[in-house]
Amino acid sequence: MSAKTEDFELITPDLGDTDKIELVRWNARPGETVEVGQEVCELVTDKASFPMESPIKGVLSDIFKDKGSIVSKGEILGVIRREKTE
Repeated sequence: MSAKTEDFELITPDLGDTDKIELVRWNARPGETVEVGQEVCELVTDKASFPMESPIKGVLSDIFKDKGSIVSKGEILGVIRREKTE
């Protein structure tokens, strides 16, 4: 069996009719393991706060947007990598 990795992109979701989505906090750092359901970062609009949870268990391998960044729907915020065995 060989180990392979699989990447999951954390993508800014559609948060409704808003032009301003701010990434206000990262709750994990690159290299840290995250669990399913763990809040990885938080997005805020003029109407609400939206915690983004990890859909997989893995390692936060990359962050592409810094705290305080204004992001748009569909932008990649970061990547979670997990190992798979075949």
